[in-house]
Amino acid sequence: MHCYSAYFAHRHANDELDCAPLLAAGLRGAPARTVVHFDDRAITCEDAARHIAQLQRWFAARGLAVGDRVAVMLGNSAEHIHLIYALVLSGLVWVPVNTKLRAAGLDYLLQHAEPKLLVIDDEFDAVTASIDCGAAQRVRLPAFDASDTNAAFATTEISVHDPLCIIYTSGTTGAPKGVVFTHRMMRIASEAALKVADVREGDRLFLWEPLCHIGGAQMLMLPFLEAVTLHAAPRFSASQFWPQIERAGATQLHYLGGVLDILMQLPESAQPATHTLRVAWGAGVSASSWEPIQARLKVRLRECYGMTECSSFATANVTGKPGSIGRALPWIDIDLLDENGQPVKEGEAGEIVLSSKVEGTFLPAYLKNPDATKAALRNGRLHTGDRARRDANGDLFFIGRQTDSMRVRGENVSAWEIERVFAAHPAVRASAAIGVASPIGEQDILLNVQFKDEPVEWESLHAWARERLASFQLPRYYRAVASFELTASERIRKHLLPRSVEDAWDRMQSVQGAIVYR
Repeated sequence: MHCYSAYFAHRHANDELDCAPLLAAGLRGAPARTVVHFDDRAITCEDAARHIAQLQRWFAARGLAVGDRVAVMLGNSAEHIHLIYALVLSGLVWVPVNTKLRAAGLDYLLQHAEPKLLVIDDEFDAVTASIDCGAAQRVRLPAFDASDTNAAFATTEISVHDPLCIIYTSGTTGAPKGVVFTHRMMRIASEAALKVADVREGDRLFLWEPLCHIGGAQMLMLPFLEAVTLHAAPRFSASQFWPQIERAGATQLHYLGGVLDILMQLPESAQPATHTLRVAWGAGVSASSWEPIQARLKVRLRECYGMTECSSFATANVTGKPGSIGRALPWIDIDLLDENGQPVKEGEAGEIVLSSKVEGTFLPAYLKNPDATKAALRNGRLHTGDRARRDANGDLFFIGRQTDSMRVRGENVSAWEIERVFAAHPAVRASAAIGVASPIGEQDILLNVQFKDEPVEWESLHAWARERLASFQLPRYYRAVASFELTASERIRKHLLPRSVEDAWDRMQSVQGAIVYR
């Protein structure tokens, strides 16, 4: 009996808490079963198997071997789903590329990950054309030959602790860190999603999240764990959301990045009187918004907390207590520690530190970053850098991040990444990016700018940044400052910067040609 048997139901006798054998058995066992609907296109196990077999032959023709990395910059599509399944079964390491990345961010990822291939579609040809891809070949997916009926895909020896993908996360002040995400971690993330989202046999889960996110990727294994189907869309669309839910008969919605705020702002006439959604699950709903959201959208909220490094999930709120992230999942233990590593008292804030009863729940390492690995993994425990408090009933409440980062539309955004780009502008002496309250989603970005000489037009500066930053990294607000207060080590004292945006230029309400002086 395995150490995890008390926490995860065995799917078959030799279940090693893995992904590839589960996926292979599911595809071969029920060829006619539909596992994913992409828009109006049904993907059966037989369809997926044929595409996977063809892709494996394409991998071989490209000279790829087990363990090689393949970077993927694609929008959501049926072909993208087939590619991910093929990479998993082939023992290749998938490097998802956020489709919003541009210039420096994209260049950094490709240089750091060193993939053999960069798979793109036509939409991203221009943005990747001027990027130094290193040894990676820029390629497009092959056209699928409908006359090719060979569905005999291959499997290979893959350890549960082998990397399945490298997921880049910008949750700190420095360069993005590549989380080595193993096959076991993906399986745990998928199992956890079943629990967090209260998934039941026959459910139909709406999948709108970009597949380059762990939030989307972890969903792809669910049809092979339970008798459920995924109903996928190219992207989230407020105007199409309720018609899509109605056509799919969807029962679950994953919320992040302001999705619930957007739905709440739709006119009531846009929402049907009755619908099939039962559960909305995710992170970021405040206690004050809890009941209004449940009442208006007619769903039950299930809030959770997690991070890529801990196989995506650590807690779940199954009681419905407003504002709480709930309690630890069965295979996770949570300590809240002070700056001296000692447990805090009930009701006090402390760093969330995780440990697990299941081997392989946490990342084995950050790619090429031993210092970050040592800082996060200490004595078998994962130090998250996030803070929470625990109430008298044992329920947890998330407070915020200890690191210099922001949460924008479901993305962790590193201030360092933004500031290093603006440092290259000839008129900018220094800048400081901070998070401020947003009417939609978690935060917006306010960039404080110290100019070298004369200020420049904010429109001009923003247009310059738009060519170099992902959309979620772009500041909404800009404010000119004469100087910054610095620490003894020449770091900007960001905690002294005002969070008010009253004196800032708002690109959402800009006046063409306006110049702001300070």
